[in-house]
Amino acid sequence: MIAIGSDHGGFDLKQAVMEHLKERGIEYKDFGTYDKNSCDYPDFGKAAAWAVANGECEKGILICTTGIGISMVANKVKGIRCALCSEVTSARLTREHNDANVLAMGGGCVGSVLACEIVDTFLDTKFSGLEKHSRRIQKMMDMEA
Repeated sequence: MIAIGSDHGGFDLKQAVMEHLKERGIEYKDFGTYDKNSCDYPDFGKAAAWAVANGECEKGILICTTGIGISMVANKVKGIRCALCSEVTSARLTREHNDANVLAMGGGCVGSVLACEIVDTFLDTKFSGLEKHSRRIQKMMDMEA
């Protein structure tokens, strides 16, 4: 199951991504927001990130206007490795090298066609498992307070 969340700035892109996930037969849980009324991205980013961190969901997708704020929120949650991606190569490499478990995108920066390509790449790419990448991830995770 995929955790998905957005603020008002990412709402339209979140709707497109959820439709794409449905077409692919991928289950998701929507952590809000549920309309375009102005709201605070930390509320929805935190809820979705926690669902990934506690194992309720396997991965997460977060969207705000730029993707920056909501990715910062997600990375405050212990166990989360959230990557802000605006193109396919970063989505592939963050899975292969960083074993990222949350994807962030900017609804004001990425169109729906590209966003769905990024989502597919992120969800379909496996972690490489190479020792050097595992070692680096462990060092990163040891830095958490």
